[in-house]
Amino acid sequence: MATLKELAEYTGFSIATISRVLNNDPTMSVSDATRTAILEAAGKLHYKTTFRARRARAGRSAVRIAIAEMLSPAEQLADPYYLYLNNYAEQRCYDRGYSVVHLSEQAGAYRAPTSEPIDGVLAIGIFSEAQIDALSKLSRNLVFLDSAPDELRYDSIVLNFRLGVEQALEYLLARGHRHIGFLGPDRKLDQKKRPAPEVRRQCFIRYLEQKGLFDPALLFDVKMSAPLARAALTERIRAGGPLPTALLAANEEAAIGAVGALRENGLRVPEDMSIISFNDTPLSTLTDPPLTSVSTHVESMSATAVELLARRVGAPNTVPLKIVVPPTLSERESVYAPIR
Repeated sequence: MATLKELAEYTGFSIATISRVLNNDPTMSVSDATRTAILEAAGKLHYKTTFRARRARAGRSAVRIAIAEMLSPAEQLADPYYLYLNNYAEQRCYDRGYSVVHLSEQAGAYRAPTSEPIDGVLAIGIFSEAQIDALSKLSRNLVFLDSAPDELRYDSIVLNFRLGVEQALEYLLARGHRHIGFLGPDRKLDQKKRPAPEVRRQCFIRYLEQKGLFDPALLFDVKMSAPLARAALTERIRAGGPLPTALLAANEEAAIGAVGALRENGLRVPEDMSIISFNDTPLSTLTDPPLTSVSTHVESMSATAVELLARRVGAPNTVPLKIVVPPTLSERESVYAPIR
């Protein structure tokens, strides 16, 4: 695991700058390029393979992989989960000796930077039916990472959200919490990019209803961004509304926003409110305090997706596989037994 000192040495930025960027300090103004460099370094620092060596191996490869991403580079800064999925997938491709190109979308059509043939496409995120059709025209070897839009036609790798939510809630209940809130949107996108109820929130509600502990007043309907989560929780605190003793945040950005809101209003994490996040990218270990998090195993998910694509390229007519990854809970310092 990278330390702040190692990140500073690697990136050339100061420890203070890195710390404030990773904690989404609203008073810290940095360029998108600086934030991207810091986030990428946090995910890549532990790799032993150098960039030069990876490029050398990629140059000798006859296999050419194209990556399509749901989010733009600017949008990835607001949700680095996808940034890490992409970086780990690229790393795995380079380790296999593949070359990698990134697709761009214009008016519903996907384009590669050159006209060289594409052996396979790795689609990261959620795509509409029209986008899926456009990608399939580039290569019939198509694998989806973090969605499963058509299990009969395409390989895919997804997370078991229900299991992750239940692990987080069981952990909080075992530590005495009975007033637990959820921080995240009411609706999101389904496997084909259509509006639908947010899966983590639905699992949260069902589980606590079965326990007789669900309180709708402790649901915070907010998009998964640090500024919006910070604003929503700040508004509740200052209005004197009901507060949970623990929060499950739909992603790390929302969790980091919650930490900031509590701190700004004189409350402590975890003594006054415990927080568990989703995703468990390197951000979770580098925030203050380090976040207990439902680990989606982003590195393993990306590596497995590339292995599925390699299998598909080598044997295009094999039966499609859907791999459902079981998350695990990474215990850190953001959870505390409530004061009785």
